Amino acid sequence: MKPKSSKKSTKVVAPAPSESLVPGSTAEEQPIEYPRYVNRELSWLQFNRRVFEEAANPANPVLERLKFLAIFESNLDEFYMVRVSGLIEQFEAGLLETSPDGLSPNDQLELISQTAEPLRQRAGQIYAQDLVPLLAKSGIAIRKVDELTERQKDDLEKRFLNEIFPLCTPLMLHPAPSLPFISNRSLNIAIELEDSGGEMRLARVKVPTVIPRSIKISERKNEFVLIEDLIIANLKHLFPGVSVKGAHVFRVVRDADVEIREVEAADLISTIEETIRLRRFGDPVLLEVPHSMPDSIRNLLRRLLQLDDDDVFVIEGIIGFDVFWELARIDRPSLRYTPHIPYLSDALASSQGIFETVSSKELLLHHPYDSFRPIEELVASGTRDPNVFGIKQTLYRVGKESPIVESLLDAAEAGKQVAAMVELKARFDESNNLVWARTLERAGVHVTYGFAEMKTHAKLCLIVRREGKGLKLYAHIGTGNYNPATARLYTDLSLLTTDKEITQDILELFNYLTGFSKQAGYRKLLVAPTNLREGILDRVDREILNAKKGKPARITFKVNSLVDPEIIDALYEASQAGVEAELLVRGICCLRPGVPGLSENIRVLSVVGRFLEHSRIYWFENAGKPEVYIGSADAMRRNLDRRVEVLAPVESPRLIKHLREKILDICLKDTVKAWKMLPSGDYERVQSGEEKPFDSQQWFLKHPASRDLIQPSAAPRNRK
Repeated sequence: MKPKSSKKSTKVVAPAPSESLVPGSTAEEQPIEYPRYVNRELSWLQFNRRVFEEAANPANPVLERLKFLAIFESNLDEFYMVRVSGLIEQFEAGLLETSPDGLSPNDQLELISQTAEPLRQRAGQIYAQDLVPLLAKSGIAIRKVDELTERQKDDLEKRFLNEIFPLCTPLMLHPAPSLPFISNRSLNIAIELEDSGGEMRLARVKVPTVIPRSIKISERKNEFVLIEDLIIANLKHLFPGVSVKGAHVFRVVRDADVEIREVEAADLISTIEETIRLRRFGDPVLLEVPHSMPDSIRNLLRRLLQLDDDDVFVIEGIIGFDVFWELARIDRPSLRYTPHIPYLSDALASSQGIFETVSSKELLLHHPYDSFRPIEELVASGTRDPNVFGIKQTLYRVGKESPIVESLLDAAEAGKQVAAMVELKARFDESNNLVWARTLERAGVHVTYGFAEMKTHAKLCLIVRREGKGLKLYAHIGTGNYNPATARLYTDLSLLTTDKEITQDILELFNYLTGFSKQAGYRKLLVAPTNLREGILDRVDREILNAKKGKPARITFKVNSLVDPEIIDALYEASQAGVEAELLVRGICCLRPGVPGLSENIRVLSVVGRFLEHSRIYWFENAGKPEVYIGSADAMRRNLDRRVEVLAPVESPRLIKHLREKILDICLKDTVKAWKMLPSGDYERVQSGEEKPFDSQQWFLKHPASRDLIQPSAAPRNRK
């Protein structure tokens, strides 16, 4: 394994962007020095900018554009709740350690503030200037109460008194003996009051969340008022006899990155429960207020929440994009993407068919284009198939409704041997996973919770089945969670195999996860933190040696994030040796491509479209004998060093060919949803030029993997 890099603050030189050149000059005359690595936090903001651009993209249906705005804000909230809060803690603790690109926590906080607020402002403008007129043309509108007829106002006032008034609890903010708790991501109204003596007071009403935020004005039209506007219009009922001088919506985002101190806890479950409770009370990290709020009220709220000026977003328009999820559910199919029914061949429609198919050859599925049902059927076989004796399963994020967990429960109750590794530390899913874990235990499943010091992120299922006179192992290795909801929204891969060495590796890995095994090596799997980092680096080194010997050398990665400095340095070295590297990185990319003498042979693309790109593929040309891995691991320190991750080899020539020609090359051809990363760390849309625009996700919708990889005779028709 290579030593840790010490080049983190090294500057690299790249040509200036052509549009910034002065007349008569060339890029070579105006080189720009950049840090060796792109800052992680700024790269993430670049990713969320690409999400926002899907909301701005007029080619997308208008209700889908609303969804992208909701996703954009949800992403930004989590970024502040986890990443920004962590930087604030570092700064307040006086930690001087810089990021790999040489920035202190305070430097990063300043750059985040300069980038994030204008981006949020732009999102509000896109809604007001682009989407509101388009929605109006389709008969969809959010109205202000003062725009309505007197009859409509009277009807809404009655609804307020019957349905909303009982849920509202006014509390004094100032003056008050203590600040009432303002919950994370809640929508609130600050009300300016004047008492009989002329003294100004500030009260707060939390907008109820147990009823929809958008209230339909009439049944005949898709016209709505927002609940906060209805509350403001009826404050006389909440503050009778008091003069209301003003009312302003505001929103608070809190630190949710509560550290789970497992090593100090005797009971991990109790620790998780305490973590969930504490997360509600994290320190405020962001205050969002409307542009119309007076400076005096804004500054008072900021002081009460102990925030700085940089921690306040002053927003024009709607605060809280979560309401767009409600609007996007309006029954107008023409304003949404065409519904997609995942492909399911007859050969995989039953567990018996899955066993027969996989027993004869390895199978690759590409979700959501291929149905996730075969994976659910595989686990369900534990109940129905008398030859299935046992199931071993990892569970990371499974959702509130999970056919797979239900099958595990049924299998255990049917007397099968069932073991489940439930990761309780999956951030924001701890409560849900805790409920499932207790349910599984009550059914007799052998439940374990992995390791105190690291998360188990691998996606594995192992079926033990009697065939003939012995037992045969069937394995599923996935890139995504065992979650039926995300399986329809995320692009992921499933490898189904009976390979004896892979299944034996998985069996021993489960022993490591559930018992006290000290497994130090594996036959075919790359497993973090044991040998995955070393496995990737060794294969990059091999490509470098092949390039120097004049042999075919090429690296293609498809990952969610590329952050690890050691992996990045290895790719830089490969580029300098002449190895072509194609990197499909959906989100954060700290590698700087296209820099002469450093990374001129590296291209970075990001595809952001209808489905969330989530699959991970590691391709090494290996002198014309490609070596390919898929699995759960991104190229990040946490994945390589602080998680249990698995990359499994794809060895079937037909599957390798499919991954190359029908997945990787298709993504690399995208000229509709693909963005090219520049040496500066910025992104620009890939242009089709004179060729016809090509949308990779649209191509995949028409070419599911299993339709190509299963013989037509075994799959004569599509079944829903």
